[in-house]
Amino acid sequence: MYRQGDVLIMPLEAGEPPRGVEALARQPRDGRGRLVLALGEVTGHAHAVVGPGTLVREPGPFGDAFLHLPDGGRVVHEEHAAIALPKGWFRVVRQREYAPGAVRVVAD
Repeated sequence: MYRQGDVLIMPLEAGEPPRGVEALARQPRDGRGRLVLALGEVTGHAHAVVGPGTLVREPGPFGDAFLHLPDGGRVVHEEHAAIALPKGWFRVVRQREYAPGAVRVVAD
């Protein structure tokens, strides 16, 4: 497993895409050509993947994302050290927190 701030990246079974992933919406790259895993609402900084790959997301605020890196890649962020990822499929989960009366995604 890999963690960068409030983003957890978990490798999945080698070579096998997750069930139902083909029906999920592909996420576009940002203006800098990166796949954005999480965007900081406060700072505008992004946890993003550099390199070839595909990112899809489940609908809703708590939906997971699935990342496919055919050649591996790097997760970058303006305030964290880069993380090298091997090739394969990954599940990407945003950290959640409890606030009185609600559960929400951690704001960065």
